[in-house]
Amino acid sequence: MPPLTKADEKVRLSMGDIAARMRAADYPSVDAVVGIQTGGRIPATLLSFHLGLPLYMLPINFRDENNDPRYDEPRVLAEVHKLPPAGTRVLLVDDVAVSGATMNKARELLPNYPITTFALKGRADIVLFPEVRQCVNWPWLS
Repeated sequence: MPPLTKADEKVRLSMGDIAARMRAADYPSVDAVVGIQTGGRIPATLLSFHLGLPLYMLPINFRDENNDPRYDEPRVLAEVHKLPPAGTRVLLVDDVAVSGATMNKARELLPNYPITTFALKGRADIVLFPEVRQCVNWPWLS
């Protein structure tokens, strides 16, 4: 994998870098992918395709595109209409998980589900880029 490069004080990752790490990751047995919007939308979609699993989304938001908090805490922005059946083993996906606050808010909406957390960077059960500490210029945002 090519080395990570910095641009505008952000680490730049390519789709190839992300896809390679997704393919190489070790996933537990799960039955569905649940993405946390908006940051987790693209990674969850990619994982749903890669793993061949159904995809669900939770309309939760905390930070803006500059990584600054929009609210005092993560908020559910809309009614959640569709969730996997209770007891479904879930891979809960966000792009970045630093404090865990957004993942915790998502867990409140999924109280009866075995959950494995996934983030591209930060802290989760599965983290694709644990070595990245800076903000990232995600390829889908450039």
